[in-house]
Amino acid sequence: MRRVDVYADVLCPWSFIGKRRLDTVRAGMRVDVRWRSVELDPRLGRVPGRTAAQEMADPAWWGDAAAARIADLRALGAAEGLALNLHLARPVNSFDAHRLLQFAAERGRADVMVEHLLVAYHTDGADIADPRVLQRLGERAGLPAAEVMTVLAGNAYATRVRADERDAADRGATSVPSLVIDGGSPISGVQPPEVLRRLFADQ
Repeated sequence: MRRVDVYADVLCPWSFIGKRRLDTVRAGMRVDVRWRSVELDPRLGRVPGRTAAQEMADPAWWGDAAAARIADLRALGAAEGLALNLHLARPVNSFDAHRLLQFAAERGRADVMVEHLLVAYHTDGADIADPRVLQRLGERAGLPAAEVMTVLAGNAYATRVRADERDAADRGATSVPSLVIDGGSPISGVQPPEVLRRLFADQ
C-alpha cells in the first residue's frame, strides 16, 4: 500500500480539485492518504473581507487577467463536479480549521472532514474561521459535538498543525496541494487521474 501525504489548505481551490482527482484514483488502488496541514496565508485575519475573486483581481495577484483565469479555474472545477464559487468564498485564517482536521484525523475522519471544509468554503461561501461554522462541520463529519466544542474553545492540536508546516518546509513542499508518496520528494497535487495512477504504481 502506498502512503500519500497531502499537504493542503482549505482556502486553496486547487486543493479541492486535487482532492477530487485523488478520490477518483484511490477508489481503485491501495493508497493510504494522510491529510497534512499547511496554511496558505497565516497572516489572514479571522474576519472575512474581500471575496477570493476580488483578491485575485488585485494587481498584486492576477490583475486584468483575473476574469479569464477565474473562468478557467471554475471550468476545471466543474469538470470534476465541483462548484468553485470564488465570488462567495472570503479568505480567512484557516488555523482553527486545521486544528479541527487534526482532531478528525485522530478519530479516523480526516477525509470526510476535509470534504466538508472544502465544500463549505468553496461552494457555500461559509466562514471557516467562525467556530460556530466549524462546530457544525465537525458534527456533520461524525465527530462528537461536545469534543469538537472543547477543541475549538482551546488550543488543542495547534502543535500538530505547526509540526506539519515545519515538515512541509523541511521536505521542500512549497505549494499546496503537494503530494509526498512513500516519503519521496514533493510533487504537485493537481495531476490528471491517469498521471496519479502511474505515479502510485511506479513508486
